[in-house]
Amino acid sequence: MLIGEVARRSGVSARMLRHYESLGLLRPSGRTGSGYREYSGDDIRRIFHIESLRSLGLSLREIGRALDDPGFTPSALVDDLIRQTHERIAAETELLTRLRRIDAAEPADWEDVLQVVAFLQALGSKNAGARQRAALSSAGEVPVPVEALVEAVLRESEPNVAGALRWALARSGDDGTALLAEGVGSPVAAVRERAVQSLAEMPGDEATARLRDALTNPDAVVRGHAALTLGARGVAEAIPVLIDMIVAGRNDTDAADALSMLASDAATVDPTAMDRIAMDQVAVDQIATGLVDRLAHDTTQAPARVRLTQALADIPGSTASDALVELSQDGDRAVAVTATYLLRLREAR
Repeated sequence: MLIGEVARRSGVSARMLRHYESLGLLRPSGRTGSGYREYSGDDIRRIFHIESLRSLGLSLREIGRALDDPGFTPSALVDDLIRQTHERIAAETELLTRLRRIDAAEPADWEDVLQVVAFLQALGSKNAGARQRAALSSAGEVPVPVEALVEAVLRESEPNVAGALRWALARSGDDGTALLAEGVGSPVAAVRERAVQSLAEMPGDEATARLRDALTNPDAVVRGHAALTLGARGVAEAIPVLIDMIVAGRNDTDAADALSMLASDAATVDPTAMDRIAMDQVAVDQIATGLVDRLAHDTTQAPARVRLTQALADIPGSTASDALVELSQDGDRAVAVTATYLLRLREAR
């Protein structure tokens, strides 16, 4: 079969067939009397082998080795091709992500594009100082990709850099809250904690709503961060989690302070706002009753009972006062002494 016929039947151009021959990949088995190349059946099969291997991404040099090396093992080749393909996909995915982030920043001109590119490169730097400077520089005129900030803060382990990234996110508005909420659901504990810490520094109702959702998270650390922030924001839904923290001895002082802040806010409302007074009195009663109920629980250990007693100190109202009077006679001397001391303080006010 002559080269024109081979090209027509195989779909490989005559020019490419000559190129294969020049590389030593393909040698026509014969020549006609006029000197034209003549291809045998084996030659045709080799052409299809070459094209098949090319379709897998092999270079012509690799194809030559694969076809001519008697010790060639297909499994090793396929494994290597899989590795190379994964690397290529990862590189293309990274490029696509970077392009999308540049597009999301809505650059006005090429100068903006270059600044966004420089920002993204700095965020990915191995140097902590460079990452921190990038976060702090995000307050400039060029919009920054919020998705990149979120990704950076969720992977950042250096405290100072993480703080700068959270600051930058807080200035970006509500755009990052949904992404941070996804981070709260991560299977990695460190990522969950970074996500809820970042949400805690985000202003606005959307961030508060996401923190409310975090109160039911299976991770006690996530619930704790959310409850402390919500307590400081006057959200009564945090009360049960804050009491749990006091019992567990996990950031119990901060939790008691948050309960005290909630109770103080309720006790100092505008007296003309009767509906607000009624609502806040419910919150005060909920705090006092929750602490008293946990004190009376059979499974509450002695150290936890002391912490719960201490938490009653700044809770206004008769429920807390009556509980302290009763606790001053408690069989646990540490609890009784603590309650007696707190009663004296309340009387002196």
